[in-house]
Amino acid sequence: MTPTNSWRGLLNAELAPRFALLCLGIWLNAADTLVTVTIMPSVAKEIGGFQYFGWSIAAFLLGSILAGACAGKLSIRFGLRRATALAGVVYAVGCAMGALAPEFLTFVAGRLVQGLGAGAIVSLCYVAISAMFPESLWPRVYGAIAGVWGAATLLGPLCGGLFAEAGFWRGAFWFFVVQAVIFVGAVLVMVPGAPKAPEGGRIPKRQLALLTVGVTLIAAAGVVPGQVAAAVCAAFGTLALAAMLLVNGRTAERLLPRAAGDLRTATGLGLMVIFFCEAATVGFSVYGPTFIQTLHGAGPLLSGYVIGGIAAGWTALSFVVAGLKPKHEGLAIRLGAVVIAAGVAWGAFEMVRGGLVGITASMVLLGAGFGICWAFLAKRVIGGAPLEEQPLASAAVPTTQLMGGATGAAAAGALANALGFAHGVTPEGGLAHGLLLFYAFLPLAVIGLLAAWRLGRDRPAA
Repeated sequence: MTPTNSWRGLLNAELAPRFALLCLGIWLNAADTLVTVTIMPSVAKEIGGFQYFGWSIAAFLLGSILAGACAGKLSIRFGLRRATALAGVVYAVGCAMGALAPEFLTFVAGRLVQGLGAGAIVSLCYVAISAMFPESLWPRVYGAIAGVWGAATLLGPLCGGLFAEAGFWRGAFWFFVVQAVIFVGAVLVMVPGAPKAPEGGRIPKRQLALLTVGVTLIAAAGVVPGQVAAAVCAAFGTLALAAMLLVNGRTAERLLPRAAGDLRTATGLGLMVIFFCEAATVGFSVYGPTFIQTLHGAGPLLSGYVIGGIAAGWTALSFVVAGLKPKHEGLAIRLGAVVIAAGVAWGAFEMVRGGLVGITASMVLLGAGFGICWAFLAKRVIGGAPLEEQPLASAAVPTTQLMGGATGAAAAGALANALGFAHGVTPEGGLAHGLLLFYAFLPLAVIGLLAAWRLGRDRPAA
């Protein structure tokens, strides 16, 4: 019997197990950040490594970028089943490295491996949709995936918080090892073996290498001895990122659309908004839970949910603006960027000088800004690219978000170490230097706002 395009068709005896497998794969990635930021203060208390706090997030995001760029090739070379199973094994190994880590550098290495697995899993899950479900059900499947990301907003902090408050943060990683093993077993049974990804050219090795060097140098600025060496690392890291854009525009194997660095185009402006706004806000995820626990006396569970307010605000407002008419899309882009900048400014103050209610409200506001503008940013990024580059522009939206997050996390870690937080956050140190740590990223949000203001005009550049 041919499945209909209803939920009943998706949940029949044949497709329901595939649907559950897909949701599990998306969950492994969606829940990771909120689980990890919730337990990070507990991790550092046991194995040290406050000076590498930013590295733990940057490494995961960088791994996701590298794997996402290579996942299609893996599917072509090894077949969808084996490539997806391999991604699950890599993810499980990364989680196990985190669970067993005797010190923080091993933990960071595990986060990189975990990111490689998670990024590949998500990319291959999207490939698997066309291989495992009839086309009439694709809208339902994509809608369900959005629901998984929303569920992670609620369950991620709960998962991490419960393990952290029980004094067993390593258990959170073992919990995901078990889920990854289940995922791999199910993949070997249910996923078809034939390659389903289209041939898409060579892997953009030079851009990925420059991106890796850039993020690593920015992160290293926080741990090298001496201010001169730190400045040199930060400067060369920034130059490496700029070189990545330059190389990307001059080669046939591109990570981003050719216009990614061209601010005369809607594609270039939109990706600029995404990169700078994400870089400006990721510091709250990296250091927010520690400040909430240290300065405001909250436990891991509560601090995780407070930071989860970003995702909650994003999800809620994305539904509110979903029905906007095209003539209002430019206004939504501008308003969203204004709200993001306001959320950064308010959140920085509340995180240090305010209280839990204010922090929560500011995080929800911050996420709401992304929810207001995100869909319309993506639309203009994709629509502003030449027809032959629109698939690449579509993939560039999440890739640029990950790049902004990785760069921002690395920079936040470097700045935190320069401000004296290399060995932890104390109430005295947090009150003395915390405002600078969070306000230092407000200019990035302003740059994103300026780009959004130009992009949001009624007749965007094409």
